[in-house]
Amino acid sequence: MDVRNLAQDVAADVVKWRRDLHQIPEVGQYLPQTSEYVCSQLDDMGVEYETGVGLESAIVATVKGNRNGMCIALRADMDGLPVKEETGLSFASVNGNMHACGHDAHTSIMLGAVKVLNQLKDQFSGTVKFLFQPAEEISAGAQPMIEGGALDGVDAIVGMHVGHISDEVKGGNALFSTGSMMACLDRFTLKVKGIGSHGAYPHNSRDPVVMAAHIITSLQEIISRELDPVDPGVITIGMVQGGSTYNVIPGDVYLEGTARAVNQKTREYLAGRIGEISENIAKGFRGSTEYKYFYGAPPLVNDEKFTLKVFESAGKAIGSDKVHLINKPVMGGEDFAYYLEKIPGTFIFLSTPMAVDGTVYPHHNSRFALGEEYFESGVAILVQSALDFLNE
Repeated sequence: MDVRNLAQDVAADVVKWRRDLHQIPEVGQYLPQTSEYVCSQLDDMGVEYETGVGLESAIVATVKGNRNGMCIALRADMDGLPVKEETGLSFASVNGNMHACGHDAHTSIMLGAVKVLNQLKDQFSGTVKFLFQPAEEISAGAQPMIEGGALDGVDAIVGMHVGHISDEVKGGNALFSTGSMMACLDRFTLKVKGIGSHGAYPHNSRDPVVMAAHIITSLQEIISRELDPVDPGVITIGMVQGGSTYNVIPGDVYLEGTARAVNQKTREYLAGRIGEISENIAKGFRGSTEYKYFYGAPPLVNDEKFTLKVFESAGKAIGSDKVHLINKPVMGGEDFAYYLEKIPGTFIFLSTPMAVDGTVYPHHNSRFALGEEYFESGVAILVQSALDFLNE
């Protein structure tokens, strides 16, 4: 069978579904409109599904083949971001949120794969599970679905992410990694505590602003002087809050940031050193700190053997010249990593650039846009990968 033709046959549906979903983005774990829309499409296809799998808005659909066999899961995230859209698209969101990371496309591409595989269910053995997941953006969707049984009986899993992945990759091309592909998604908070004073009498203070300044600068030395230069790591302070007026030294300063690493050992090292360095600097200035580190999604590490199989399937689906292996990870995070801790799987980047006013904007930008002509490639890759795995 020609999977490319089958993907083309559902391309118009995928675009319609994507545009409908793009207008109703919802954030977090509770996505009532989005999940209702997905369920209505599954109903139209006559596909079985279960709702409330770990989370109220989570959906697991199932298509069974003509005989018993292996089980593969395909996963799509459904949530949006609290970003006001500025794309100017005719189907732009008007509810104050935005699908600024492409999850509307992920959901629609998966619905396309559901439709095709449901039509082909007499031509494969085993089962395909389709995981429609909320709360990826807050790293709080995959774990509850796993705990709710989404992976029960599943032998392998595939996920996909659209967008402008790299300037070096043309639209419609897919990127794979046989190992570490994305970083952990961790957060930390730090309260730097001193003693406040009048700004004209700094000697009466233990200035937390000065302490915070030294801490912010010194934390970057962990990356440049303590990590192996070929072991990626990131520490970013994204929030600094302190003081209320120009001539008063405050009693404390609040910092919040993210730490990223692509292996667990480095992740744990960063978590420890951020706290140690911050506390010791504060002590040197006669202050103290309150430090909390929150482990989010772990590093995303693909299974090498399974990835190479999917890589081959993708080449069959869209052409071997359009699939590429990358040799270094990116520092973004993805809670798909939780699934990969449980079973073999792989995550795929699909390049889908679209310019707005001459510029292709990155993920999470208010002008982020997608080239819909590339969606059928995503459908073809998912379908071919599932068929090859189940019929192996």
